Amino acid sequence: MRPRTKRTTMPWPCEPILSDMPIRLEPRGPFRLDLTVWALRRQPGNRIDLWDGQTYRRCLVIGDSVLLVEVRQEGEDDAPRLAVRLQGAGSDRPGVCAAAAAQLVRILGLDVDLSGFYARAARDPLLAPLARRYRGLKPPRFPSLFEALANAIACQQVSLAAGIALLGRLAQAFGAAPAQAPTLHAFAQPAALRAIDPAALHALGWSRQKAQYLLDVAARLDAGELPEAQLEQAGDAELLRQLCTLRGIKRWSSQYVALRGMGRLGVFPVDDVGAHKHLTAWLDLPARLDAASTEALVSRWQPDAGLVYFHLLLRRLEAQGQIRAGDVTSAAQPFEEPLASSDSRNPEVMP
Repeated sequence: MRPRTKRTTMPWPCEPILSDMPIRLEPRGPFRLDLTVWALRRQPGNRIDLWDGQTYRRCLVIGDSVLLVEVRQEGEDDAPRLAVRLQGAGSDRPGVCAAAAAQLVRILGLDVDLSGFYARAARDPLLAPLARRYRGLKPPRFPSLFEALANAIACQQVSLAAGIALLGRLAQAFGAAPAQAPTLHAFAQPAALRAIDPAALHALGWSRQKAQYLLDVAARLDAGELPEAQLEQAGDAELLRQLCTLRGIKRWSSQYVALRGMGRLGVFPVDDVGAHKHLTAWLDLPARLDAASTEALVSRWQPDAGLVYFHLLLRRLEAQGQIRAGDVTSAAQPFEEPLASSDSRNPEVMP
């Protein structure tokens, strides 16, 4: 079994939530919130993970509370500090602060130690420039196995923009919203989907087949099948095998979920047509890759093939003008007033 990228086990400070004192998190540097959030978002039309150039926003379900979470980076890339604000009923309950911090550690990859990756990349003439250019990227991860599976199902055999749009409509229709920001929604939970009619998903643009896949996955996970804690203990090959027991989940989807949902950084989705295109362009190859040639090519970067996948995504986003690589992160302004209200808008995703 190949070694996995290390995760730190340091305690994450979680200060009391006061009107003028957000939670403080101190990830191991280097870290850039902008690059990491864009690797999570993938598209400017993402209505679940919001970014306005300085603040990351997302609604999270913690117990029976629906919270708006807002994150800003303070300090330099090599000594990063994250200021986090929670808004919503129940944000002051015992344990909610720690649970929100734990979710952000997962979503933003704050516990991933990339020192080994940077050392290996520095010795690779192809990878070194890419790693330097996007230095500070941490590998993001969906907050739940269900959300990862839903993303894989939505994005099967359609453009990424179309898949992201399906997910946004799903959240708007079936995800809970905090009173402080009723236009923003958390991702739909499996229990909320178990009782709905497939026609409700068809009305949102989900095909009959995808709707059935999604509802089957929701039912199985809500019933306690394939518990995430159990999957965490499986090796990569066994994890992929178990994921493929779910209806509608085949090789591409299982690899996508393993990387983006389970944090398996040695997994590269080798059937990803976009990845074939971007690998070909990055390496200036004479012919387009296929799954077999992609698998052979990325094996040279193990145990970091999944990190290469994220770096290629940022390369595409930079070419599209969505990110600026190599910038030194400027210190964000401190939270001085609520960053969201009932009329919150993100110009990228809302009219």
